[in-house]
Amino acid sequence: MKIVGLDPGYATVGYGAVDHINTSFKLIDYGVITTAAKQPFERRLMKIADELTEILTRVKPEAVAIEKLYFTSNHKTVIDVAQARGVITLAVTKADVPIFEYTPLQVKQSVVGYGRAEKHQVMEMTRIILSLKEIPKPDDAADALAVAICHAHSAGSRLGNMRYYYERTNPEGV
Repeated sequence: MKIVGLDPGYATVGYGAVDHINTSFKLIDYGVITTAAKQPFERRLMKIADELTEILTRVKPEAVAIEKLYFTSNHKTVIDVAQARGVITLAVTKADVPIFEYTPLQVKQSVVGYGRAEKHQVMEMTRIILSLKEIPKPDDAADALAVAICHAHSAGSRLGNMRYYYERTNPEGV
């Protein structure tokens, strides 16, 4: 299963594409979509949508996994990231790829086995799982790869498959 993981933002969107076959992973691609702070915000959003559409067209994933927003302060930032996340969700939906959301706790639990793991532990386990010589840089790309790995672990489970079926057949959550 080809999976694109996304770490949403408006200055930097991390992406990581993996192919999950049985219990092994093959790295396809990773990187970041960056936008310039001096650009009008709507142009930044458009750049994110355009570049993500290109990535989805090139990779042809069967699923996209995105990290859920988690903010404790700075309401201006959360609103801007939420707008970028909306653009990301729209681009994925227009590409007709199922999208799945995971909390940071779920990602850590899935990749490291401990929901309170430190960032460096998640990055190191991502490197090990993908058989890489070095931790992927920048951090946003490594985070996106961890989200993709999380989805592979979740989607392969019976519970993950039930969740997928439920969300597709009950879009209003009824």
